Amino acid sequence: RAAALVLAFALALAARAFLSVPRSLEASSQPAAQIQLQQRREATAGAPSSKMPAQPALVRGVRPLGHGPMDTPDPWLFCVYHKDHYPKGNARLEAPRPGDGQDFDPSAPYRMYHGERVPGFPQHPHRGFETITATMEGLVDHSDSLGNGGRYGDGDVQWMTAGSGVVHAEMFPLLNQQGDNPLRFFQLWLNLPRASKMSDPFFVMHWADEVPKLRADDGLSTITVFAGGMGDKVAALTPPPNSYAAREGSHVACWFVEMRPGGKVELPVAPADVNRRIYVVEGQSVLVSTSAGGKAVGGKMMADLDASQEVILSAEGDQDVHVLVLQGKPIGEPVVQHGPFVGNTRQDIMSAFSDYRETQFGGWPWPRDDYVFPADKGRFALVGGKEIHPAAKSR
Repeated sequence: RAAALVLAFALALAARAFLSVPRSLEASSQPAAQIQLQQRREATAGAPSSKMPAQPALVRGVRPLGHGPMDTPDPWLFCVYHKDHYPKGNARLEAPRPGDGQDFDPSAPYRMYHGERVPGFPQHPHRGFETITATMEGLVDHSDSLGNGGRYGDGDVQWMTAGSGVVHAEMFPLLNQQGDNPLRFFQLWLNLPRASKMSDPFFVMHWADEVPKLRADDGLSTITVFAGGMGDKVAALTPPPNSYAAREGSHVACWFVEMRPGGKVELPVAPADVNRRIYVVEGQSVLVSTSAGGKAVGGKMMADLDASQEVILSAEGDQDVHVLVLQGKPIGEPVVQHGPFVGNTRQDIMSAFSDYRETQFGGWPWPRDDYVFPADKGRFALVGGKEIHPAAKSR
């Protein structure tokens, strides 16, 4: 019965914003001929055309971010910008109002998501990709079927390879009982190549003081390097061993650019076959420019950039501007996704559901599906039975 309930929850997740199928990947419910066409399009995405000009346009495909998951380029699968202004919690770290299990209202000051009293996402399965949770503000409690767990946030980055299958929960305990509990982070899914889709699950925590930051001399801009390197200026944080980001030449990167009015940052050049997309999540507008001119990308908009051209991002308007940059060389394989599972074929998805029914990906070792750690626990990570902590100065 417990397995059936969790499987039903996983299916419910597939229909909601947090785990919804991006439009570009929505193949599992299409007829076979349409799936094959979609797979061919995915496999050739970004390939040069003989009719394309020698110098591609610097900025392409400017469009709204929308609500919930934002479109992502191969090798990325999923991106959500979470921004919730939670009020003070009670002694059980709960919100003042209960959730209905499906609380995704974009107009509300905060959302409960699938949580009942503590907001967040109770246990649910994944297979075939990786999750990267890049935090800016607030704290998150993680627990999983491998017995790993932790409390992290305020600049920490958690990187988890789901691989052959893992069940995890991500809950947002309201630890401050005297004041508000703001929470802001990016939830990202990075695809795994076919050869790595069934690799062993793996869990990595990068504490905030390990995450590289580049600060402009004028103090007007900062780049946080959540994943990948940044040209010859910053070496990449160590990804999980079977991550696509660990492959030489993948050029996987995730940068978070914060600019005050008048701030500017320069993005390094990458090979022409690397996909690069920007998301203007805060502020009025960013000017994307080269020596030959530029184009403005407004707030709450996204755009694709030509990674082979030298480019400068400049904040426009009188507000701070925050931009997420995702990039990577396309994996170029067919992608079939159904909710929490990602494969290369429909059979992969069928096998994922079958395996999950049979094994529950190791079962759930925690006392609750929405488990949160004690209020006084502080930031920590439990990995392979060993508890680790950030440096004392950053706790």
